[in-house]
Amino acid sequence: MLTAKRYSVLCWLLLCTWNVQAQERSMAKEMAATVMHIWKDSLSMHPGRPVKWTYDQGVVLRGIEGLWRRTGDTAYLAYIRKCMDHFVQPDGSIRTYKQQDYNIDNVMPGRNLLLLYQVTGGEKYRKAVDILRSQLATHPRTKAGGFWHKKIYPWQMWLDGLYMAQPFYAEYAVAFREDTIFHDITRQFVLMEQVSRDARTGLLYHGYDESRRQKWADPVTGRSPHFWGRAMGWYGMALVDALEHFPATHPGKAQLTAILNRLAVAVTKYQDKKTGLWWDIVDLPDKAKNYREASASAMFVYTLAKGVRLGLLPAKYKKVAAKAYQGIIREFVKKDEQRYVHLHGTVSVSGLGGNPYRDGSFDYYMSEKVVVDDPKGVGSFLQAANEME
Repeated sequence: MLTAKRYSVLCWLLLCTWNVQAQERSMAKEMAATVMHIWKDSLSMHPGRPVKWTYDQGVVLRGIEGLWRRTGDTAYLAYIRKCMDHFVQPDGSIRTYKQQDYNIDNVMPGRNLLLLYQVTGGEKYRKAVDILRSQLATHPRTKAGGFWHKKIYPWQMWLDGLYMAQPFYAEYAVAFREDTIFHDITRQFVLMEQVSRDARTGLLYHGYDESRRQKWADPVTGRSPHFWGRAMGWYGMALVDALEHFPATHPGKAQLTAILNRLAVAVTKYQDKKTGLWWDIVDLPDKAKNYREASASAMFVYTLAKGVRLGLLPAKYKKVAAKAYQGIIREFVKKDEQRYVHLHGTVSVSGLGGNPYRDGSFDYYMSEKVVVDDPKGVGSFLQAANEME
């Protein structure tokens, strides 16, 4: 017989269950479901255009990896493997990859390959990893020792490039006990801060041309004109991901931790007070056409939250990250009729030089398209959501 007391207890248990289910809603899982729905086999942003080896996919798969590590759900690992097997051949060669291009972006998906080698022991993944490691062994450098961004961009270091190579470099060093790599990683981050950091604001300029030949480069400093949000976000994520693997006693760990703390101070100062987000050009919130940008905001969330978790940043930055994370969900995450979530508000690309020429001006940055479900934004949001959850 269901007495009043038992009925009350039952209602209380049901309410607790509903509350737990509500609290367990995972934005990372929801975004991953969208990823695995719209990019079933491998990342393709343009129907009819061949899929290429690209860092965009690597960023997304890092987010999927985080979910696999958190949940143990083998469907996530299987998805990573399927995407990488589209490129990695039985002999370890990588379809569409050309080492002679010396494009630092192409090193980034090596992190996905390192994961697969460590989990499966598949020799083809080890061979593919070694191909990417060999690129770094011969990659062109500035006179000071910094990796060029690409062979087609000689003598240039971009903030983006630190994320594309240094975390892979650090993971490789640990996996294959090549400890001297950590000296080089330290040099890359220190050089990039030295040539890009603005003493007044603490912010970092997008790019640097050692030769001063580019039209976008200041003839005295070699710096590009603006502080682009996503470029700084790449640099921040690179710092925390690389630092995670540094030997505790290596002197570079203290140097990089100090850089991360300086970056956190500057980034927090320019956080939008109302929404918690960051602007595409970070220091110009009131300038017409500037806008709050999703991928940069997600990257800063990831950087700050992970920095706190690893003990590299003071606990106060968790609140900064939490405010931004809620801002992203409120302003950029939308559901469609099928209940899939989509990330709005990501600029598709921003670069320097090239053809047609990108002059690094404010008007140039504002001219690039803002799109839905750009993989750089989606992947960064996945990683941010994993950290916050």
